[in-house]
Order: sequence, then structure tokens, then C-alpha cells
Amino acid sequence: MKNSRAAARSPYMEWAKLCSSAKFNLATSGIASFPLAELNVRIEQLEINGPDGYGYPPLLRAIATRYRVSEESVVSAMGTSFANYLALAAATEPGDEILVEQPAYDPMLRAADYLGLEVRRFLRPAETNFAIDWEDLERKLTSRTRVIVITNFHNPSGVFLSDDEMRKVASLARKVGAFILVDEVYREMLFASRPQTAFHIDPERFLITSSLTKAYGLSGLRCGWVLAPPELAQRMRHINDLHGSTFTHPGELLSVTAFANLAQITDRAKTLLETNRKLLRAFLDSRDDLDYCWPDFGTIVFPRLRHGNTAAFCRNLRDQFQTSVVPGSFFECPDRFRVGVGTATEEVRAGLEQLGKALDRLPELQ
Repeated sequence: MKNSRAAARSPYMEWAKLCSSAKFNLATSGIASFPLAELNVRIEQLEINGPDGYGYPPLLRAIATRYRVSEESVVSAMGTSFANYLALAAATEPGDEILVEQPAYDPMLRAADYLGLEVRRFLRPAETNFAIDWEDLERKLTSRTRVIVITNFHNPSGVFLSDDEMRKVASLARKVGAFILVDEVYREMLFASRPQTAFHIDPERFLITSSLTKAYGLSGLRCGWVLAPPELAQRMRHINDLHGSTFTHPGELLSVTAFANLAQITDRAKTLLETNRKLLRAFLDSRDDLDYCWPDFGTIVFPRLRHGNTAAFCRNLRDQFQTSVVPGSFFECPDRFRVGVGTATEEVRAGLEQLGKALDRLPELQ
């Protein structure tokens, strides 16, 4: 059945834009915004209009150099979500079958629906700490599978898949001739000076998306990208001509500066996250009303509420305790909620205190 374009929407993004704000925000999954003043950019270094073409050459060069790939394999995109859209659109035709992890990030599923793809699922069960169910993945793969879709770190659990696990995915994909789309935006939170990417495992099969958004607090630059085989990369550029066409040049200039100063930006983010993760781990260890899988890296964790209605709890937390978390229903897990600790430490500490108070009062609020 053909999906209606009139029904195209992302419930999660609507909630994030309209309902997630609170005095204490534990819903955001990125690092706190990096201040423009600390980029040390003078206004005279910026220009409104830049050269025409498929991306700003110094920015494409910076991305290619950082990830050790050819510039012809780099596609500029307005953030990671649009990079995911371009990758899916270029690798498929309407009616093609794709295989997406479950639970999954809502906008990925909605983009696939919009593109008219047949979406099948493979499991990453909470019972096994959101590891890939390899038997289920292999069983679900067919000759019709065009793309396998994965987030790494996994969104919403934050679980990291190693390169050995990615090689296993690639081995399965080769059997049916499928591409592998990996959203690596959270993998940037490994904060490596020489970052690894699954693209190098098989540059003809992996489609990698990422951005400067989540790990570095640079969301406003909208600096995203895709790493792809050159033929598919060119197809993505042509698809983008139908959408955004050109990019905001001041954002491109600032993004080049950000890459040049990424070591300084990384130090700030890494220090903040190390402190905040200790607060979060101590909080979770103090609770007997939550189950959780502790990810080795990143800003997020995805605990399960042992008793009570999680959706109602999330509403009460925001309304009565001025604290927001993401209801797990947006990630197909209605008994869970996602907590993010990338904001200022004072806000995280206060938000966790409020979360604890709300949990303590949960029995009387049911």
C-alpha cells in the first residue's frame, strides 16, 4: 500500500520541538552548545555567499582528511537526519525492502515510509543489553533486502557496536548484495583524534552518516555528511538538488573553523561528559525502581521503569518537577525512557535530583 505524503511526519521530532523543553532538560542527547565566542571568529572572516557547487571544497577536504577517505566519497548534508534521508533515497527505489534495527530512531523509520520503502525489522532485545540478535538478522535478510540500517552508538540505548561486529554485519550483507547504512553521529563521542569509521571495513558497501551536532555542541552549524561509494555519493548530490540545493555559506565557513579547532572543542565536551556520566551512574546505582543497561560511552541511557505507567510518569516529571526525559514510546519501548546528560553539569545534577524526587513519589502519583 502506497504511503500518503499527506501523512508524513515524525511524532518524535514534533514532541522534541514542542514538548521537550523544561527547566531541567534530560531529554537532549547532545553535548551542551559550544559558544560562538570561543571559536575566535571575526565577522570579517565570514561571507554570506560562497562558490557554487556540490559542497564547499575546504569543508569537504576537512571531512575527507579527518576520516581518511577520498573527497569524491564525501557528501555535504544539513545535519545527520537529512544525511540519513539522502543515503536511503540514493540506495533504494520505491518498494525496495530495507531491514531496520528494533528499537530504532523514529525519524529514520519515518524517512523510510516517506520514500515508499518496505520496512522490515531485526531485533536488538533489551534482555541482551540491546545487542544485535544475529540469528534474527540473518533470518530476516532476503534477496530483496537493499539496505541494513543501524545506529552506532545505538539510539536509544547508547550501546556501542565494535568494528568486529560491523564486519559480521558486512559479511551477512554481502550474501544478499545489501548496503549498510550506519548513523555514526554518536560514535563521535569516542573523541578520538584519529576517529575510526565502519566505512573502511567495506567502502563499497557502507554508507556512513554523521555531523558536528551531538558530540561537539555545534547543532546550529547544520554540518552533516555522508561517506559513500562515489557513484552513490553523486546520486545523493543530485537528490539534494531537489531539496536544499545549496548550503548556508556562513555555516560552511564556521564549520571549517570548527574542524580546525576540534581538539579544543573535544577537550571541553570530553571533560563535561566524564563528569556528568559519573553523576548519572551514581544516580542509577542508587535506584531500585529502575533497570538499565550501562553504555560504555556517550550521553544517553535507556532505563526501564519497573512499576507504573511510564508515559504518565514522564508527563508528571515535566509538569510537576520541571524535568524532561524522552518517553520510550518514541523508540518502541513504552516501559522505558531516555535520559541524556550532555548539558551543563549543574543542570544535570539538578535534573537528576528532580528525577529522583519524582520516582520517590511515583506510588502516590499512580
